[in-house]
Amino acid sequence: MNYGKAVVAGVVGGVVVNVASFVMHGMIMAATYKKYAVFTQEQANPLYFTLIAVCMSIAAAFLFAKTRGVWADGLMGGVTFGFWLGMIAFFAPFYNSLVFEGFPYYMSWCWGGINLIGYLVLGAVLGLMYKKQ
Repeated sequence: MNYGKAVVAGVVGGVVVNVASFVMHGMIMAATYKKYAVFTQEQANPLYFTLIAVCMSIAAAFLFAKTRGVWADGLMGGVTFGFWLGMIAFFAPFYNSLVFEGFPYYMSWCWGGINLIGYLVLGAVLGLMYKKQ
């Protein structure tokens, strides 16, 4: 495994995922969030979102690099990896409606879809950047 390539792919993937998340959460879902009291907290620093996206993407890039031989070459292999990782992340938001009062159940489906899309995007970036050796 080439750690340097994995870190670079993870950083690039994290930035791309952060932009995609901003579009999905900050633009597409913004009006929906304003309807519910559960989403009335003070906004966090946007740099924290980027930092977290990069850290998660580096971890995913290491996992992808370690299992690179299993996935197909190029974009298709990365997207397949992203799909399976995204399916794990898809179901995580379903805890929110069980834990947070006022969290709409359908929002769990929305967030699951957003997570899946984010990991498909990350997988595509990793597949293009971290080639089989």
